[in-house]
Amino acid sequence: MKPPLQPLSDWQLSQAVRTIRAGGVIAYPTEAVWGLGCDPWNTNAVERILELKQRPMEKGLIVVAGSVEQVRFLLDPLPEDQQQKALGYWPGPFTCLLPDLLGQIPQEVRGRHSTIAVRVSDHPLVQALCQAADSPLVSTSANPAGRQPARYSWQVRQYFGNRLDRVVAGSLGGHRQPSQIIDIVSGQQLR
Repeated sequence: MKPPLQPLSDWQLSQAVRTIRAGGVIAYPTEAVWGLGCDPWNTNAVERILELKQRPMEKGLIVVAGSVEQVRFLLDPLPEDQQQKALGYWPGPFTCLLPDLLGQIPQEVRGRHSTIAVRVSDHPLVQALCQAADSPLVSTSANPAGRQPARYSWQVRQYFGNRLDRVVAGSLGGHRQPSQIIDIVSGQQLR
């Protein structure tokens, strides 16, 4: 049974969105672990996340959305069968590798890949953040490379101290493992 999720107050939500729109980096609870997030089109914010995580840009980052409509621009160029495969996984704890046929996601987020890792979350807090921001967000586990992903806000603070612009209060979604990663073209599960 999933634990009850703490709803964000309107004030917390507006402050988190203000931080994102100003180019800030936030930490927030996701389905299984705490994540770091920002506007995926803000190069400086994305580079800050990579620096905080000590993660090479080549690896790429996940983009999370609050609804399918927020990533429709990535789905529409794909063949119908690939669209349907992705839609079969969402919303939920599944990250789908979608071909970015039109190069719509910045290189800093895609890394060396021609695909983009996308998840449409079923976590109410993540959905609320994305809907209020009117945009998908970067979503990567809140931990430096080689360390365990944070499962508690105190771990986030221990890892990053005051180098984050905001830590959004809330509860994890009750999943034990980070999202599975599915390649929509090959059908292969990568994690």
